Amino acid sequence: MSWWGKVIGGGFGFMFGGPLGALAGMAMGHQFDKGLNITELESGNTERIQLAFFTATFSVMGYLAKADGQVSKSEIQMAQNIMEQMNLNPEQRKAAIELFNKGKQDDFELDAILHQFKQECQRRTNLLQMFLEILIATAFADNSFDKTEHAALQHIATSIGFNAQQLDHLISMVTAQQKSHSSTSKPSIGNAYAVLGVEKDISDADLKKAYRRLMSQHHPDKLVSKGLPEEMIKLANEKTSEIKSAYEQIKTSRK
Repeated sequence: MSWWGKVIGGGFGFMFGGPLGALAGMAMGHQFDKGLNITELESGNTERIQLAFFTATFSVMGYLAKADGQVSKSEIQMAQNIMEQMNLNPEQRKAAIELFNKGKQDDFELDAILHQFKQECQRRTNLLQMFLEILIATAFADNSFDKTEHAALQHIATSIGFNAQQLDHLISMVTAQQKSHSSTSKPSIGNAYAVLGVEKDISDADLKKAYRRLMSQHHPDKLVSKGLPEEMIKLANEKTSEIKSAYEQIKTSRK
């Protein structure tokens, strides 16, 4: 049974408490004052982390969309696109929308949510990075990125263990990936280097190392085993496809 099936299906015994548990419980239609009753899973269990990832992603996405004072149609569309890519069933989609709306509220407990989410992930850096990359894509959904949104992203990144330099590096890579994904023509070679997060004068050997590192970080099966919800595997597949295309484009240009 999947993580969602265990949340909905019953056989509960372990209280998934804290702000994430309370948020998940409300979004999924359960009336628990202290959290969501979930199956007997210890902290660090993959299915428990998948629930935490789903809850944190859509709620913080809502918070970030509201960071500049208003939620644009593009940001709402971005959230809807991710839901469509995940092929959510009606119950899951309803929960995701509820989480997004909870994140937009003035009393949303961002710091508490991020603190518990980081604890649940337990040093799964690649999973935390995927979470941050989804949020960066949300921030750029309306093709604008103001100081308020950058400050919000910086706060989120710092809270889960990424410094300012790491965030800016990810921002550069994610925006380049979005350009590659949305472009109707072949992306520029400069954009290909940006997708891999490397400089144009990088050696062939170091280029290959950077490519392999990125492919490993975004490998769908590895991310799911770490706690990425199975429904998000398409997002990881798109990431690896964009990384591979950029690498092949650079290799061709160097021949």
